[in-house]
Parts: sequence; structure tokens; C-alpha cells
Amino acid sequence: MASLGHALLANPGAAQKRYDPGADDAEIKIGNINPHSGPASSYGAIGKTEAAHFMPMTAIDGRKIDFTSYDDSHSPPKTVERARELVESNRVLPIFQSIGTHQTPRYRST
Repeated sequence: MASLGHALLANPGAAQKRYDPGADDAEIKIGNINPHSGPASSYGAIGKTEAAHFMPMTAIDGRKIDFTSYDDSHSPPKTVERARELVESNRVLPIFQSIGTHQTPRYRST
């Protein structure tokens, strides 16, 4: 146990907190993708409800919540664009509760 303490004293950087992109001591960034427009726009209400949920929640463990919801119009190419934007530009920690686009199941006979 003493050697661990000596190691931390010798290298104070080892004791510092490390966070993934989208989180730090002051803020947590959360992203969301929903069809706010287009043929499935009625599902956009889910994203609006989630935004309303996070709006009053100004802190988790003392950190501010930054919730961003993007419209993909229920279009797979737009979904990819929006996900890339959330991760690369907005640098969100999670993409939370996004409404997916239709996927055709593929079955194999066994």
C-alpha cells in the first residue's frame, strides 16, 4: 500500500481525473437524434419530451447537463450525418435514446 502512495507522489499526473470526450468536472454533453420532421415526425415528440426532462436537470454530481437533439427526418443518411456531428463537432459523451430508422430484418434458414 505504501508503494502505491509513493507512486502517486512521484507522479501526480497519475492521480488526476480522466474523462472521455463530452464530460469534464463542469459539464456532461448528451446527444439525441429524432425525426422532428418528415414521415415519422410524430416520434419527434419523444425527443422534445427528453429535452424537457433534461432542461430543469441542471446538474448531476454538480455538473451542468448540455442536451442536444438533432432532426434526421427519419432518413438513414441524415442519421449518419447527425451522429457524426454529435460525436465529432459537439463531442457528446453518449447519444441517448435516439429513434432509429427502419431496418429490414434478414433471416437465414437453418
